[in-house]
Amino acid sequence: MARRSGGLRFQPAGGERKAQVPLGKKQVLVIERLAHDGRGIGFCDGRTWFVDGALAGERVEARVLGAHAKVVEARCERVLEASERRRPAACPHADLCGGCNLQHLGEADQLELKQRTLAEQLLRLADLEPEQWAAPLSGPAFGYRRRARLAVRWDERAKRLEVGFRAGASQRIVPIEVCPVLVPVLEALLQPLRLTLERLQKPAVIGHVELFSGTATAALVRHTAPLLEADRQQLLAFAAAQGVQLWLQGEGDPQPVVPARLGYRLERWDLELAWQPGDFVQVNAAINEAMIAQALDWLAPAPGERVLDLFCGLGNFSLPLARSGARVVGIEGVEAMVRRARANAEHNALSDVHFYRADLSKPLVEAAWAAEGFARVLLDPPRDGALEVVRQIGALQAGRLVYVSCNPATLARDAAELGRQGYRLTRAGVLDMFPQTAHVEAMALFERGAGVRA
Repeated sequence: MARRSGGLRFQPAGGERKAQVPLGKKQVLVIERLAHDGRGIGFCDGRTWFVDGALAGERVEARVLGAHAKVVEARCERVLEASERRRPAACPHADLCGGCNLQHLGEADQLELKQRTLAEQLLRLADLEPEQWAAPLSGPAFGYRRRARLAVRWDERAKRLEVGFRAGASQRIVPIEVCPVLVPVLEALLQPLRLTLERLQKPAVIGHVELFSGTATAALVRHTAPLLEADRQQLLAFAAAQGVQLWLQGEGDPQPVVPARLGYRLERWDLELAWQPGDFVQVNAAINEAMIAQALDWLAPAPGERVLDLFCGLGNFSLPLARSGARVVGIEGVEAMVRRARANAEHNALSDVHFYRADLSKPLVEAAWAAEGFARVLLDPPRDGALEVVRQIGALQAGRLVYVSCNPATLARDAAELGRQGYRLTRAGVLDMFPQTAHVEAMALFERGAGVRA
């Protein structure tokens, strides 16, 4: 629409605005390719449509979920002409639940999408291509998740308790009866847990429930107000009947109702790592072990060489490195995680690994723990990457660096900076930590200098 200013009539830049696309409108589209997040991309009337549930080459009827500028977000309502790559979803909740958005695509095609995403992000954001592509690390397509978070909400109007997972791009809760991506011991808890929560006298105080499987099985119940004693007893009865640890969390940290140890094993290195609800652990045990093995192989530290593990968490990489003969320094920003990492080292009788809390935005070389230098560095940062750290990496003079990433975009950004620090990208590959989703985890190897392996 034109606007007036000082008696003059102006047209907004770009010409006449397009009419808004109404919510709920249905449109027939041909899907040309898949976006990095797994949605189909189509074009209509000068707009780009991102269609959840559609595959490349398909002709679909899409329903508008939202629109802004020249972008329309939509959901596939009907497949008019299906791709030969489409398959039936294994889960009856797949069309509604927001957890798995690629169940309609085979595992090989999922991996192809993830590899393309990684390659395109590296090329587009960093103008980089690794000297060698590593084969993707993949494992079981289903039954792999060892933790899950269930949303719980009391619907006062309907006088009904909702228990399940969030719908895609929504706060709506989808009731869940089965979940094929969970490890079987957790999937078996879904129905008895729901029945238990429905029997509570004050279910409205339950915020969410987290389920965990490791050396033991545990359920964490987050409550926003004190539990009635009768409700506490209901939860204890559920835990006893199902053979699980019960943890409760009000305003403080999670606490087990009965003192208990919760952990996971790394069998290849004969290690057991303790953790508690709220700590970060990889959800896919098989890929976690394969990832650690690949990281150690790529780093290849000689016995006694010093290795720096940044964002070390509970010691998921540090302890296997130490078990393999390296001298390890693990750095973490959260003091509680540092304490647990130290306890894990002691529990596993490892003396040549040391953990420190540090602000990684400050100069690394000035820290006392960095005084002896490092031959190898491992980074496993959160989704926003490690740019401030990477800008300092060159000062450590490490010959080889492994970067484990849960976000190819920030990996690419940081890879460009590592290039400026004198490192070249020699190897990269996908870690399929989350089958049935478009989430991409990756590992990259950087080596200092040109043409000579450190």
